[in-house]
Amino acid sequence: MLADKVGVNIFGKLTKNIYSGYLNSDNSQRKKAYVLSDKPVNEYFKGIVIALATFGEDDQRVIVASENSVYYEPEIRTEFSYLKNTTLTSLKCLNEKSCGAVVFYNGKANTRILLVKNNNGRYWSFPKGHIEIGETEQETAIREIKEETSLDVEIKDGFREVSDYSPFGKIRKHVVFFLAQAFTDNVHIQEEEIAEYIWVDLQQARKLCSYDNDLRIINKAETAIKIIK
Repeated sequence: MLADKVGVNIFGKLTKNIYSGYLNSDNSQRKKAYVLSDKPVNEYFKGIVIALATFGEDDQRVIVASENSVYYEPEIRTEFSYLKNTTLTSLKCLNEKSCGAVVFYNGKANTRILLVKNNNGRYWSFPKGHIEIGETEQETAIREIKEETSLDVEIKDGFREVSDYSPFGKIRKHVVFFLAQAFTDNVHIQEEEIAEYIWVDLQQARKLCSYDNDLRIINKAETAIKIIK
């Protein structure tokens, strides 16, 4: 149902940006919906489903917003935290935002970068994770690298690359990568998240990474690392 175009009959305004209503449908069982909008909403609203949510134990609702708006999980959770006597217990979002980094280490022989393979993934890529409420993009990258690899890193200025893709059909992923220097290659992986890791030179990284976005980011990182060195 994510990304479906829908109409919502509005029954009330709950907060500055949240409205309550039902999906406009021929089905006799009306589907509860919330509309998230920073502009005034009248009795009827047309938009797309941006999230599937559960409130409390079993109050399931869709969250609808305008087609040209983009809301990530932290923004949605923040908006719904203002609802009184309501607890958002689960959330599946159309738009997902993650942050990570190309982590490099200057060894005695050469410069190597860190690639990881997630437990639920088949491909090598860079450490990353979902942004959380109140975090900046760089804070998310530093935290995720620390959690997944135990490495403390320094984010380098002037490098910010974005990768947009849809791996599961409708889900839209927006990933921001920075360039981060590690001062040790001693990695301890978070086994709940990471299956494998490997330090490789840039040429090896190109052979291991499959996606065009990753190859583009490796090329950009190589140029930036040369300037730093």
